[in-house]
Amino acid sequence: MDPCPFVRLTVGNLALKIPVASKPARSVVHPSLSPCFCKIKLKNFPLQTAVVPYFPPENQFPDNQLQTLAATFHLSKADIDKLAQKSIFSAKPCLKIAVYTGRRGSTCGVNSGCLLGKVSVPLDLAGTESKACVFHNGWISVGKETKKDSSARFHLNVKAEPDPRFVFQFDGEPECSPQVFQIRGNIRQPVFTCKFSFRNTGDRNQGSRSLRSEPSSSRRWLSSFGSERERLGKERKGWSITVHDLSGSPVAAASMVTPFVASPGSGRVSRSNPGSWLILRPGGGTWKPWGRLEAWRERGSSDGLGYRFELIPDMSAAAIVLAESTLSSSKGGKFVIDLGGGSGSNGRVTPRSVTSPACSPRSSGDFRYGLWPFALHQGFVMSAGVEGEGKCSKPRVEVSVQHVNCMEDVAAYVALAAAVDLSIDACRLFSQRLRKELCNHHQELLG
Repeated sequence: MDPCPFVRLTVGNLALKIPVASKPARSVVHPSLSPCFCKIKLKNFPLQTAVVPYFPPENQFPDNQLQTLAATFHLSKADIDKLAQKSIFSAKPCLKIAVYTGRRGSTCGVNSGCLLGKVSVPLDLAGTESKACVFHNGWISVGKETKKDSSARFHLNVKAEPDPRFVFQFDGEPECSPQVFQIRGNIRQPVFTCKFSFRNTGDRNQGSRSLRSEPSSSRRWLSSFGSERERLGKERKGWSITVHDLSGSPVAAASMVTPFVASPGSGRVSRSNPGSWLILRPGGGTWKPWGRLEAWRERGSSDGLGYRFELIPDMSAAAIVLAESTLSSSKGGKFVIDLGGGSGSNGRVTPRSVTSPACSPRSSGDFRYGLWPFALHQGFVMSAGVEGEGKCSKPRVEVSVQHVNCMEDVAAYVALAAAVDLSIDACRLFSQRLRKELCNHHQELLG
């Protein structure tokens, strides 16, 4: 498997020094008394916002300070080429940062922050696909500069690092049991097949065919895992998708273990009662839980898909939250696991030390580049791009090279991507009709 070149551009170690004026204006709140923030913009990428800590003027930024990330940009080869295109306004691409004093947000439609100044960092991204490059590390003047000792100073670190990834694409919607291809440039190579089926008490035989290597004891465990929260009435349950390698052997699966149930008095799956999936990997002749994905439909104007993914080291240890965020139900978006990705990450991470599980196939978790433990690696882990409701979604999966040693490792992420995509449909309003592939004779067709 050959990876695709990617570059990870990070902005971190932010700090701000503002000298105390001898006669401060009454309308100005000094940043030592109120948080400061900045807006970080790279052409063709969404704006990112980060808090800027205040440093007293007499303090120096420590040289051995650990990198604290404020924003992260993930650049593909196409993104780099696009940024490198010259324009009449700039010979090189630039990272632009606007620094504000005061709190973020707005009051009565008026922005609360006061613009202190802007910083522009030129980026020469040539060669960064194979070699790290630091574009800026240190203090820089910001705002109106009169004398060196009286000007505001802004500290930042901007660097680019190679971040090669394996890229995969479903050739159809997960519920249609598609193939999965590895993508590199214009080359498409089949690597997996997917089988969607139903797993529930009324359709046990069909579910067991989908997970044909799963013994009866494992089926009973899966059934009991979700049975406590099953509800009569409006619910979507029993969905399962199995990932097979090209020889036909099952290498990963995603099984809906907690039904997606409409909250009382509403037609939506609520955050207080989310549906959930188990992401499973084979080991010891049975399925072993690897991760758990919860999903729900957010209330309010966003009306998005809320999700939370946690790693399951083993059944006796506490789960580790790797991602928790939202994406648009109508437009779709990217599910991302990024360890220490700062505000540019779509997820929240609380890494801790974990050990390699005995169930790890082919010892894929017992080496430096394995899935276990995540805590050894910082940065990007994987992403899954999905479409919104009513659109043909063929998830695109990107996996960092450092988290892959064998195809079984990739299969777990492919199963997770399928579960994220299917959750878009599982969290649709119950007043809306699902496509026939997602319904069986035990579920109502509402229209």
